[in-house]
Formats: sequence, C-alpha cells, structure tokens
Amino acid sequence: METRMNNVTLSVATREDVGPRARAAFKGEHQGAYISFGSFELLVQTLTVKRWEILQALTGQSEMSIREVARRVRRDVKAVHGDVTALIQAGVIDRTDGGVVFPYDSVHVDFTLTKTTKPRQAA
Repeated sequence: METRMNNVTLSVATREDVGPRARAAFKGEHQGAYISFGSFELLVQTLTVKRWEILQALTGQSEMSIREVARRVRRDVKAVHGDVTALIQAGVIDRTDGGVVFPYDSVHVDFTLTKTTKPRQAA
C-alpha cells in the first residue's frame, strides 16, 4: 500500500496569477494545495524565522496544543501563542478544538526574484 505525501506550496502570487489555477480547479483538474501571499514582503513578514520553526514543528504531525508547540521549539508559551495566532490569521495553520494543526507532510516554497524597474533613490 502506497502512502501519498500531503504537500503544500507557499507562493507569491497576485489574484491574476491565481485565476488560471482556480479556473482549472473548478473544471475538476487537481491543483494541489497552495497558500499564496500577495507579495514577497508579505510572505517574509508573515513567515518570520520563529514562525518557520513553528511550521517545522507542526509539519507531518497531528493536532498539537500550543504548549506542546512551545516545548518543541523551546520558546515561551506566550510568545509562541502570538506567533501561532498570526499564522492562523494568515491562513497558514488551522485552529482545532485541542490546539492547532498544519495538515501537511511537506512544504514547498515557490517564488521568482526578478529585476525591479523602480529607480534607486539617491542617498
């Protein structure tokens, strides 16, 4: 019996970027799980180093209490609670009756860095 990994892709995507994927999904074409951010700045503002540690602790695990998450990342419960709340509000993790869950076995991050067209400001 083969076990399939439950993967999620974190990406930087505008509504225009997400549109074709959504239309394909409505046609019944499998798209996989995506969590998209409107800009790279929003992605890094939301997924700080400490929050990445929380995602790593939750990845591939079942539901976990915030106290257990704090124990696994070796941080204060109050600080972890604040970061967990931010991740819930961003739609990255889910609140459950017994705590929180990140229902994925692996995470893929997908974005492209390109040359900016904004002129540099003089110092």
